Amino acid sequence: MLVLLGCGVVANVALAKTKGFNGGFLMVNIGWGLAVFAGVIVSYASGAHLNPAVTLGLATKILAADGGGDYVEGVPVDFVSTITYIGAQLLGAIIGAVVVWLAYKQHFDDEPEPASKLGVFSTGPAIRSYGWNFVTEVIGTFVLVFVIIGFSNGGTPAELGAIPVAFLVIVIGTSLGGPTGYAINPARDLGPRIAHAFLPIKGKGGSDWSYSWVPVFGPIVGGVIAGLASIPLLPILG
Repeated sequence: MLVLLGCGVVANVALAKTKGFNGGFLMVNIGWGLAVFAGVIVSYASGAHLNPAVTLGLATKILAADGGGDYVEGVPVDFVSTITYIGAQLLGAIIGAVVVWLAYKQHFDDEPEPASKLGVFSTGPAIRSYGWNFVTEVIGTFVLVFVIIGFSNGGTPAELGAIPVAFLVIVIGTSLGGPTGYAINPARDLGPRIAHAFLPIKGKGGSDWSYSWVPVFGPIVGGVIAGLASIPLLPILG
């Protein structure tokens, strides 16, 4: 649901002849935020694990603070559960991207620019500089995971549910999304990039694998740092 609606709003803005063509970056930011909202709602039973960076950040916090053995939503925090979550996240992202292609099939066929087609599926830098692009993804994901942990520490009323996360993703996009398109989620970028590589998209060009490590490892590093930083900082800030 996350990738279907998130990549879907990019398709609506980027592909020629759609109703939302040229809708702008703000439309993409809002669409992605509400896509996260929808994803959190339907994945609530799993603890709303949609993002490997969040999963690893939470696991890092729990293992570093308590030494493991804890449960989140009844699921043990261990290697097996973490790998299971990440595998499911990646599979779901691939499926969501395939459904976006089905929904916009004719528009993909009519779009002359390979870069616009790839941009529906995966992120790319405005200025290509792998080191600085990596830093941007680390910072954006740190904000995401640190604030989400703040939510889970009682920093937001439970009655608001997934709404705060949606606003958080929107503000990360509007504030920090300009340099890289703010993947802030390894599965969100890698899964659709894999789908782009195997789907029979007319005139699609390459999948830009040389950049693909940035939106995978940047968010992982940012999530882990946020998990560690939350241990000393969030109790004080709370």
